[in-house]
Amino acid sequence: MKRKHLTALLAAGLSVVLSAGFATSPGLGQGPDPLPKLEHKASSNNLENWWKNAVFYEIYPRSFQDSNGDGIGDLNGITERLDYLQKLGVEAIWLSPIYPSPQVDFGYDISDYVGIDPQYGTMADFDRLMAEAKKRNIRVIMDMVMNHSSDKHPWFEESRSSRTNPKRNWYVWKDGKGETATSKGEPPNNWQSDFGHSAWEWDEKTRQYYYHKFYIQQPDFDWNNPAVEKAFDQILRFWMNKGVAGFRFDAITTLFEDPQWRDDKEIVDKDGKTHLNNYGDVALDDAMTNNLPEVNRIVEHIRRVEDSENAKAFPGRRVMIGETYVPTIADLARMYGTKDKPAFQLPMDTQVGFINKLDVATFRSKLNDVETKIDDNVPLLVFDNHDNPRIDARYGDGVHDTGITRVISTILFASKGAALFYNGAEIGMKTTPPTRKEDVKDPVGLTGWPKDKGRDGERTPMQWDSSEYAGFSNAKPWLPLPPNKAEINVKTEEADPNSLLNWYEALIKLKKTNPVFIHGDNVMLDTGNMKVLSWLRKGPRKEAVVIATNFTAEQQTVSLSAASAGVKGTALKTLLKTPGAADPASIDKVELPAFGVYIGEVQ
Repeated sequence: MKRKHLTALLAAGLSVVLSAGFATSPGLGQGPDPLPKLEHKASSNNLENWWKNAVFYEIYPRSFQDSNGDGIGDLNGITERLDYLQKLGVEAIWLSPIYPSPQVDFGYDISDYVGIDPQYGTMADFDRLMAEAKKRNIRVIMDMVMNHSSDKHPWFEESRSSRTNPKRNWYVWKDGKGETATSKGEPPNNWQSDFGHSAWEWDEKTRQYYYHKFYIQQPDFDWNNPAVEKAFDQILRFWMNKGVAGFRFDAITTLFEDPQWRDDKEIVDKDGKTHLNNYGDVALDDAMTNNLPEVNRIVEHIRRVEDSENAKAFPGRRVMIGETYVPTIADLARMYGTKDKPAFQLPMDTQVGFINKLDVATFRSKLNDVETKIDDNVPLLVFDNHDNPRIDARYGDGVHDTGITRVISTILFASKGAALFYNGAEIGMKTTPPTRKEDVKDPVGLTGWPKDKGRDGERTPMQWDSSEYAGFSNAKPWLPLPPNKAEINVKTEEADPNSLLNWYEALIKLKKTNPVFIHGDNVMLDTGNMKVLSWLRKGPRKEAVVIATNFTAEQQTVSLSAASAGVKGTALKTLLKTPGAADPASIDKVELPAFGVYIGEVQ
C-alpha cells in the first residue's frame, strides 16, 4: 500500500549469456542434505526454515492470467501457469488480495475476509489452486490487510449505523474541531491520506469523522480495541486451516495512530520552506500515523497465533512477511522481534530495493547493514511490487535497461537471504502509465493526475506471447497491453537462451542449488570501487564464489581477490556471465562490459 512517486523512463533490451539450466523439485516432505547436490531441489535446511533462502513471487491476480474470457485474471488462470512458475524455480507465490471487494482499490478494500471475490473464482477454485501448487512444491502466501477494511464491510456498516452500535469502536471515530449541532467543524487534525487530501471523512448520520490512512472507502480499524485483534485471530486461523503457508501483511506499520491526535509536522527544506506534494497538499511527515511502537505488540501476537497453528499437523512451517517501509536498519531489526518475543520472520528490506538510483556506495552500505545489523535474522530483499514503477522506471536509462535489470536481479538472488520479485520482472516488463486521465483505473492516479498517474503502469497484464492480448486473455484486458508485448513476452524469451527470462532461471538455480549460495555469508570486496559492486559468498566448507556487477555504461576491470577473507585461490570457474564478459584468466583481472555481471567459483 505504500506509494512511491517516481518517473517512468523509456526502455530497450540487451541479450545475456548463460551457463546454467534447470531440473525438478522434491516433495515438501523431503529434507535436503546439509549441503544439497546441484540439482533443483529445496534450498533450505529443513521444513522449519524453508523460507530462509526461498524465492518468493508476487502475483497480481487481476493481471496474471484470465481463464474465463472476461479480461480479468483469476485463480484458475494462476493454476494454469503453475508449471511455468515451477520451471522458473519459484518456491512460494504471494497473491495480492483475492477476497470479496468493491474493488475501489482493486482488492485492498475488503468486504469479506474469509471468501473469494467472484471476479477471481470460487473457494473451490482456490482449493484446486492450493492442491495443484502443492503437487509442484509451491507454497501459497495470502495478502492480509489488517489496517483497514472496505466501507462496505458489514463491520463498518454496523459501526457507522449509530454511535452506540457494538462495533462503533472497531474503527477510528473522532469529533471535529469546533463541531456544533449545525456544523461539522474542522477535521480533528491535519493528518493526510496516503492517497491525497485529508485522512478524515465526515459521516453525516452519526456526525463524526472517521479516519482513513488510505482511500476514503478504506476506514481504519481501531487496534486499541481487543475485539479487532480477536476477529483477526479467527481470520488468520481460517486461512491457515485452508493450508496456506503464511501471510504478507499489508501496511502493517500503520495500524496505530498517535493517542494524543497531534498534528503531523510540515516538511521543510534547508531554507525552511514548505512544499506541495503530488496531490497539491502541503507535504507532511507521517510520524503520528506510521511506525508507532505499538505495532510490534500486534506483530508479536500474530506470531504467537501462527506458531500455535504450526504446532498442529501441517507440512512445513508458515512464514510472516511484513510490508515494512521503515526509515532505518534499527527499525527493520525491531520488526524481527527478539528470541523471547519473535515477530516477523521476513520483514521486507525496502532500504536496499528502493534506493532508486545506481549508486555503488549506497548499495554497499545498505547491503552491509542488512547482512550485519539484524542479529542472526534472515534478510528479505525486494526490488519491485504492484505499488511501485517497475525496475526500468526506477533504475533504467532507456538504453541499457535489460543489462541494468540483470545487475539488479543479481543483487537480489546472489545475496544472502530470501528473495521476492514481482510477476513480469523476469521478462523485463516495462512501466506503462496511462497517457490520459480518462484511462486511469487506480484511485491514486485519479486523485494525483497529472503529477502522479497512479499505479496502473506497473499493473498491466502479464505478457505471455505476442498475440493480440499477449496470451493473457481472449478478450480485451482490464488494462491495455503495452506495444512492446511483441518482443517482451514469455514465449519469445523461453526460446532465446540469451534472454532475461533465462538469466532469471539461471540465477534462481544457483541460489537454490549451489551450496555457497544456500549457506554462505556475504563479504564485500574491492570496497573502494565506486563503479563496480563486488562481493564474496563464502561457504561453511571454505567454498567461495565471487560476484561483480558493473553499475556503469563503460567497461570496467576489477580485482576480486579475496585473500583478506581467507580465500587463497586465484583461478575462477565461470558460473554465470553477461555478454562480452570473457572468462578471466585470474581473479585479479575480471573484465566487465557495460552493466555487466560476472559470477565465478574460486578454485
